[in-house]
Amino acid sequence: MTTTTQTDNAIATAQIVDACMRLKLPYRIAPAGIRPIANVNSMITGPAIPVRHYGSVDIFLETIETTEIQNGILVIDNKGREDEACIGDLVVLEAKLAGIKAIVVWGLHRDTSDLIQIGLPVFSYGAYPAGPARLDSREPDALTSAHFRDFFVTKSDTAFLDADGVVFVETNHVQQILGVAQTIKSKERHQAESAAEGKSLRAQFQFQDYLKQREKDANYTFRMHLSALAKSIEE
Repeated sequence: MTTTTQTDNAIATAQIVDACMRLKLPYRIAPAGIRPIANVNSMITGPAIPVRHYGSVDIFLETIETTEIQNGILVIDNKGREDEACIGDLVVLEAKLAGIKAIVVWGLHRDTSDLIQIGLPVFSYGAYPAGPARLDSREPDALTSAHFRDFFVTKSDTAFLDADGVVFVETNHVQQILGVAQTIKSKERHQAESAAEGKSLRAQFQFQDYLKQREKDANYTFRMHLSALAKSIEE
């Protein structure tokens, strides 16, 4: 599984989260154990397509058949189960052919080697050789929302995926978030370039001035210092 190489100014999930924090907008992060099964070198983003699994793959086929899925991210709720893999090569191939950009599973996958060959990015807790041996009753909102541990993902969400993990935000905030995330990334890139040229972060952040000010005022925090420094630069 390969993706295009991330450029120096490409946004990552880290900047998406930082932008949400700066804007005071809500965001949800998939559990730390949800990882890509192969290298992902650039961020993937698209509208969330939630679906809940009950033991049979027909729920995935129905989602693909009845939902606008082009360039979306299939978000599968399998309740974080560790006793079965809910997707394998056939479902992933079907999803890829239908135009889905990636799959995120709150649970496990199987057929790892085949999935890597198919090339569709898949994020899960890991691999498990056995499929489901159950068939549970379907809930009314099986195709409209997905649990992801302690939060829900719905069709009004957008997913951001990269090597660090998965972030969900409300779609109506995406453009605002992306704008701030790009500003953050550009600033970080400039700081990294300055450091590579020999100007340390301590120098860039006027760290000695911060330490002196903290001696005078024990309540003076580094965040306050950075905020004051940013304002002086802007002025």
